[in-house]
Amino acid sequence: MVLFSQFAINNLSDILTGLISWKKHPLEIEHALKYVSDIRQVCDKLDIKAFHFNTRFAIHKRYGEKVHTYKRNKNTIWYIIYNLDQHGNVYIQRIISNHNTKLETN
Repeated sequence: MVLFSQFAINNLSDILTGLISWKKHPLEIEHALKYVSDIRQVCDKLDIKAFHFNTRFAIHKRYGEKVHTYKRNKNTIWYIIYNLDQHGNVYIQRIISNHNTKLETN
């Protein structure tokens, strides 16, 4: 089972708003909705992954123990930060882009 924290739900909403209001190249609403839907579909499959990677970046470690990277295009990677319980349930804590991730490891 995959569950979303309120922060993760807010992240998805903020991503949608950001894509629509992006000054450099705003997306049409339909395209932005599909973009966020694609991220959500990736999230919804995390509970069937065979291997879960540990977080590496300090900012990610503040939010969860595991991370899944979703490379959207050559410029954008989404980090889905989550925790697992003893039953394999996924609790998504945050969804952060590489544009908002400092590259220091901890």
